[in-house]
Amino acid sequence: MGKAPRAFLAQRVYQTAEWRIRANVTSPRVPGSKFVPAPAAWVEAVRLIPPAEILTRTYPVQHTPPKEIRRGGRVAPGLYRPTRIVHPEDRLRQEFFRDHPWELARPRLVLELDGQDARDRDWSKGLVQPGMALSGESVVQRWLWLMEAKGLPKKQAYDVARKEFYKLRQQEEIERRVAVEEARMYGGYFGMSDLQVGMQLEDETYESWKKWAAEEIAKRDAEHDSLYSSPVDTEAAEDIDVEEVAAAV
Repeated sequence: MGKAPRAFLAQRVYQTAEWRIRANVTSPRVPGSKFVPAPAAWVEAVRLIPPAEILTRTYPVQHTPPKEIRRGGRVAPGLYRPTRIVHPEDRLRQEFFRDHPWELARPRLVLELDGQDARDRDWSKGLVQPGMALSGESVVQRWLWLMEAKGLPKKQAYDVARKEFYKLRQQEEIERRVAVEEARMYGGYFGMSDLQVGMQLEDETYESWKKWAAEEIAKRDAEHDSLYSSPVDTEAAEDIDVEEVAAAV
């Protein structure tokens, strides 16, 4: 069944009024009467502005009273929390420093010149970059470059960057040892190492505790001996009459 067309009855008001006016004008009048009925004042207004289909008067938005704001309502969690910034290097960096925690103990230079130092880095040439000391960040950037440029899997790229890093660290250690040996050969003195200083402080603390423990043991032995070596007055004991003590008891 088809849907019946909507009847715009409100827009037929003018048509009905005009039809009635014409009917009154053309209808026979009383003989000798010159009176002609005039249309109502609202007819022209209805012709220019026909009434709406819905006769309910709409309320202006600006006159709508504001809704009551419920205090103590539950705010959506994280509504004002800033969006977390995530970079591809973050997970690679976490994995590397989890495997090499002592790399975080090495001093690093974080000062930049113009903030665009990354443009001077070419990680296709290896971990050694101009103006940048070898660190875990070098491994992370080299690792990322191997994954994006070479298309290597994550583990394979990590192994390649890690082996390059180990080789360079070994080279640095050998150069440092050779430099120390050459300096000592020419009379250089570097003093005690960090490990030797730590052992010396530990020995001094141990000796101080050992001395304190010996003094405490000597005091305890002296108190223990004084309990069993206190002098007894034998003369006063002889003057006590045994019979008097027995009678008192």
